[in-house]
Amino acid sequence: MKKYNVGIIGYGWAASAHIPAINGTTQARVTAVCSSRPQNPRELSSKYGGDISVYSDVHAMLANPKIHVVSVCSFPYQHTEHVIAAAKAGRHIIVEKPLALSWKDCLAMEAAVKKGKVRTCVCFEGRYSSQIQTTRAIIESGLIGTIHYGEIDYYHGIGPWYGQFRWNVRKDAGGSSLLTAGCHALDALLSCMGGEVVEVSSFDTKSKSELFEPYEYTTTSVTILKFKNGSVGKCAASVDCLQPYYFHTHLVGSHGSLLDNKFHSTKLGGLNKHAWSTLSMKLLDSGDVSDHPYQTQFQSFFDALDTGKEMPLTSLADALKTQKVIFAADKSAETGKPVKL
Repeated sequence: MKKYNVGIIGYGWAASAHIPAINGTTQARVTAVCSSRPQNPRELSSKYGGDISVYSDVHAMLANPKIHVVSVCSFPYQHTEHVIAAAKAGRHIIVEKPLALSWKDCLAMEAAVKKGKVRTCVCFEGRYSSQIQTTRAIIESGLIGTIHYGEIDYYHGIGPWYGQFRWNVRKDAGGSSLLTAGCHALDALLSCMGGEVVEVSSFDTKSKSELFEPYEYTTTSVTILKFKNGSVGKCAASVDCLQPYYFHTHLVGSHGSLLDNKFHSTKLGGLNKHAWSTLSMKLLDSGDVSDHPYQTQFQSFFDALDTGKEMPLTSLADALKTQKVIFAADKSAETGKPVKL
C-alpha cells in the first residue's frame, strides 16, 4: 500500500476539516500547508500530528517532490488557478466545492487534468453521507420503483455568524445560492434521479432581513429540471433562511416514495399504507464542515489512487455534470427563460 503525502492549499475553515479527515485514512498524511496568512509549523504539527511544513507560495510547495496530492481549500475564485498549477505539477487533486465560478474555468480545469494525467476528487461529499448512500440503496433495491419526480432542497442560513460570511457575500466569491452551498442538494438530486438533464428553469429571490443585506446576489432559488427520460426534479437552495439546517429529500416512484429518513413501498407486504416506515440513517443535518463525511470520501479517493483508477461518485467528470446544470440554472434565473442543455 502506497503512502501519500498531502499538501493543503489555503488554511481556512474547510482545511481544518480536510486535515484530520485525510490523516484518518489508511494511506495519507498531511505534510504541508500553503497559506496566505503566516502559520507556525510547530503549532500545526502539534495540532494535527506529524511534521508539517509551511509555505506561502503554491508553486514552491508543488515543487516539493515529496508531495503526491494537494487539497485545494482556497477561495472559490482561486480554484481554477490552483487546480491547473497542481495538474501541471503532476499532483493528484482534491478540490472543494464549488469547482469553479464559471463554465469556462471548469473546462480549463478539465483540460489541465487530462493533460497532466492526474486523478481528482471534488468535495460533493454528500454522495458519501449515510443519508444519500441509504437513499441510493433503496432506489437500487427497486422498492420505490422507477422515479418520475424528485426534490432535494438545501436550507442553511449562512449569515454573519459564519466565518465564511465575510467573503461569501461577494458575487465574485460566493457566486449564487446554488454555487456556494445549494450545489450539494442539486448534486444529490442528480445522483438519485440518474438520467440526463435536457432543460432547466430557475427563479430566484432574496430575504428582506437586514442580516442578509450584504449579499451581492440573490440568496434563494428554486430550479426545475426536465430529464431526457421524462422525469422531473426540483431543487430549492436557500442560504438566507432563518431555521435549522434542513436537507429535504422527497422521491416519488412507481412503487412507492421516500421522504428524508422514511419510505413507503407497495412491494413490501404488511406495511401500513397510512404511515411511513422509518429508515436507520444519519441525516444531513449540519452545515459545519466538521460534520461532513470527508473521511469516507477521501478514503475512497486514496483507495482509487492505489488501483490507478478514477474514484467513484465524485471525480472531476462527475462534478462537471453537476456544475453544468448549476450554470444553466443560474442563467435561467438571470434571463427569466428556460435553458436547454
